[in-house]
Amino acid sequence: MFGVIAASVPRARIEPPTFVGMSAVLMWSATIGLYRNISEIFGVVGGAALIFTVSGIIAALHGGVSAFRGHSRKYLLIGGAMFVTYEIALAIAVGLAQDRTQSIEVGMVNYLWPCFTIAFAVCIGEAKADSRLIPGVLLCLSGVVWASAGGNGLSLGNMLGNIVANPLPYALAFIAAVTWPLYTLLTRKIAKGRSAVPPFLLLTAMALWIYYLVSDQPPLIFNAKGASMILIFGLLTTLAYSAWTYGVTHGNLTLLATASYFTPLLSVLLSSILLQMMPGDNFWIGACLVTAGSLICGIASRH
Repeated sequence: MFGVIAASVPRARIEPPTFVGMSAVLMWSATIGLYRNISEIFGVVGGAALIFTVSGIIAALHGGVSAFRGHSRKYLLIGGAMFVTYEIALAIAVGLAQDRTQSIEVGMVNYLWPCFTIAFAVCIGEAKADSRLIPGVLLCLSGVVWASAGGNGLSLGNMLGNIVANPLPYALAFIAAVTWPLYTLLTRKIAKGRSAVPPFLLLTAMALWIYYLVSDQPPLIFNAKGASMILIFGLLTTLAYSAWTYGVTHGNLTLLATASYFTPLLSVLLSSILLQMMPGDNFWIGACLVTAGSLICGIASRH
C-alpha cells in the first residue's frame, strides 16, 4: 500500500525516517479494535482508565523529566483540555457501542479528522485550498453515511435508525473528530515545538479514574489476556507518538500526510482481525470513500 502512496507523489524519495513515521499510522489504526477488546474485559470507563494509566507511565518513562518541564501555561491548559477530551470521547464512544460492528461504525466517524484538519486549517488561514476541498469533505461525510448504514443496505433511514438507537457513541466520536483537528492546529501555534503527551496521557487517566470512582462502574477483574492487551496498547501509544515525531522531524512530510489518509481503511482491516469479525461491504466502501475524500482534501491544499 505504501508503494502506491509513494507512486502518487512525483519524485518522492522514501527514506528510513519516513518509513518510521508511517509505522505510526499502522499502530494508530489498531486503536479501535484494542479499545473495544479492553472495554469488553474491564468495562468502558475502567478499561479506558487502565489504558491511559499504562500509556502515560510508559510515555513518561520514555520522555523522562524533560517531558514535564518547559511547557507554556496556555499550551498545558488549552492543549491539555483538548487532548483529554479527544482521548476520553473516543475511548468511551467505542466502549459504549452496542456491539463490535457498531464500534467500527463509530471509529469511522472519528476518522473524519484528517479532512476536518484541512478544512479547519483553511478556515483559520493556516492553509490554502482550491475548490476540490468541498467535494473532498462531502465524500468523507458520504463515506461515514455509507458505513453507518450497516448491513441493511444504504439509505439515510438506516443510518439515522442506527444512530437514534444508540446516539451517544456517535456523538462522542464526532466530538473526537472535531477536537483532534482543533488540538493539532491550536497547539501548533502555542506549543513552541514541544510535546506534552506524557503529562496529557496521565491527566486523561486521572480524569477517568475520578469518573470511575464517583459513578456506578463494574469492578475490575484482571486476567492475562486483558493485562497483555493493556500493556500492548501502552507500548503502541508511546511507539506511535515517538515514530510520528521522528518521521515529521526527519522524513518526508508530504508522504506522511498522505499515509495518514489511509487510516480508515487500515483501521477497518485491523479491527476485523482484532475483533475476529469480517465487516460487510458497506464498511469497506465507506472506508474507501473516507480515504478518497481525505486524499482529495490533501490534494486540494497541497500547495
